[in-house]
Amino acid sequence: MGYQHVRTDGSAIELPVGKVVCVGRNYVAHAQELNNPVPTEPLLFMKPSTALVPMGEPVRVPQGHGSVHFETELAILIGEPLSQVGEQAAQHAIAGIGLALDLTLREVQDKLKQKGHPWEIAKAFDGSCPLSPFLTPACVPDLGDVQVRLTVDGEVRQDGNSAQMITPILKLLSYISQWFTLQPGDVVLTGTPAGVGELQPGSDLRVEIVDLLRVDTRAV
Repeated sequence: MGYQHVRTDGSAIELPVGKVVCVGRNYVAHAQELNNPVPTEPLLFMKPSTALVPMGEPVRVPQGHGSVHFETELAILIGEPLSQVGEQAAQHAIAGIGLALDLTLREVQDKLKQKGHPWEIAKAFDGSCPLSPFLTPACVPDLGDVQVRLTVDGEVRQDGNSAQMITPILKLLSYISQWFTLQPGDVVLTGTPAGVGELQPGSDLRVEIVDLLRVDTRAV
């Protein structure tokens, strides 16, 4: 069964399923924990629509490719075309706000980076982007103050606020639109806070926008 965008009440969102645009190292502490330089402008990469799976279903951990890391991110669903726009137009184009897990084949990524090669296969494989249902924008009064949290087997592993982002959400959407068009149904992942780690089959996960959205799932 394919992926479909849905609201938190379970109703379908009448938008196509598009690409996923991701930003790397958008939190200083996360860049530092992986010994990566802090970027001076957004570091972008993409996942195809085939990466999307519902977060509420069991999260499948790929086998045979080394360690798989979880990266919890705030996800923005695009509802209108965005091309070379400013922040105000970007805000009007937001159709939903949710959560994503940016699953990463960390050892594969490290080897590709050492060779100077692109590392999409470490990030864009099938099922690499479990995605929650979406809140309506009205449910999130301040995009500059959104608390995202991941709990694994009862232990808080990631706990960050959008106020800590190097490039804030609206500025990020505007920046992306200067390079390529965001289409209705596209999703933008806004970066992960510190605390990423290996995802083990059998782990119970709770992914939250604190006080607004919670998804309980399990790694298999």
